[in-house]
Amino acid sequence: MCVAKTLTPATMPRQPALMQCPLVAGPFDDPDWIFEPKFDGLRVLCWFDGHRLDILSRQYKAQNTQFSDLIAALRRCLPDRSILDGEIVCLDAQGHSSFRLLQQRLHLQDPAVIEARMRQYPAYLYLFDLLYVDRYDVTGLPLEQRKRLLSESVQWTDGIRWTEYTPEAGTRMFQDICHQGGEGIIGKQRHSLYVPARSRNWVKIKCLARQEFVIGGFTDPKGSRVGLGALLVGYYSDAGRSLVYAGKVGTGYTRTLLRDLRQRLDAVKRERSPFDQGAPPRGADIHWVTPALVAEIAFAEWTQHGKLRQPRFIGLRPDKRPQECQCERPEPPPAIEARNARQHASPHRLDQTDHTNGQERAQVLEAYAHKRHFGQTPEPRPQVSPSHQQPSFVGK
Repeated sequence: MCVAKTLTPATMPRQPALMQCPLVAGPFDDPDWIFEPKFDGLRVLCWFDGHRLDILSRQYKAQNTQFSDLIAALRRCLPDRSILDGEIVCLDAQGHSSFRLLQQRLHLQDPAVIEARMRQYPAYLYLFDLLYVDRYDVTGLPLEQRKRLLSESVQWTDGIRWTEYTPEAGTRMFQDICHQGGEGIIGKQRHSLYVPARSRNWVKIKCLARQEFVIGGFTDPKGSRVGLGALLVGYYSDAGRSLVYAGKVGTGYTRTLLRDLRQRLDAVKRERSPFDQGAPPRGADIHWVTPALVAEIAFAEWTQHGKLRQPRFIGLRPDKRPQECQCERPEPPPAIEARNARQHASPHRLDQTDHTNGQERAQVLEAYAHKRHFGQTPEPRPQVSPSHQQPSFVGK
């Protein structure tokens, strides 16, 4: 089989687009799917050309300064040029990923503060996909083949971790994770290609309602409260042209956070409301801001009037653009149908021809892997080091 006809050497893309997944209403079981824990962290791409190494956010902003510990760990773990998909997390006392803890590592510039926070809030990088290795773009390979290559291409350590997954049994994994206080799970079709778009071949199922919203204003604090009373948040509709008011968020803050938010919001204050739809409150205690900051909000449900019920502030999301914040209503879970019937609904799904080509590519890359003499440069499959304490929500 000729490599040129199936998998050819390719230039490393500097800004490869991430594959994303829609929210679905509930868990499901399917032998053609695998399920991973949904981390409460910072999605990143790790880009290594053999010399330069960058950890990039979804907006391609380098996180090297904030996570120099992970940069050092990755340099010891990546023997080849590669692009890897993963998530940076901090773990709480129960082993759950916590974005609230991870925030202590973000937005920092002072080297002394960064060093102190690094020791106080250790970060871990969980890798779950591979886009490029050595000279090859592998996004056209099936997911299972990419995971096998990922496991062989990284020298795993306590800081650079393999993402465990469970085949078929999504319902049981979801129940276990929610019972343990985790965020949810990600379902992935076994044979899916890595596409630079949102695709129903990857789906997310959350234990609690939670998504990103744009901050469009705030209220004055009352009584002994400092900084601000509540955030006024919304989301974009009409392809990012219209900002819709979604409600007030008055809980989930510490005093330090309230002061910090007030300082950030004062810097972007404006005279008029940025909301184009909805019914935001009015009054002397209301202040409007340019919709530049994104906050992650947990809430019980949407009300019949399109507002958030029992919303709670989780943290700022510097990795999300305001226009990306849209109303995230759950879709039906992928139907458990015959494999061939499933391929016709979406251009992102893998049809039979793609599946055959993917298998051919897998065979070519497997032959290539044998030529690389892994035995001379050992790249063991992921193992748990003695100090490696897996999060309690990772399915076994």
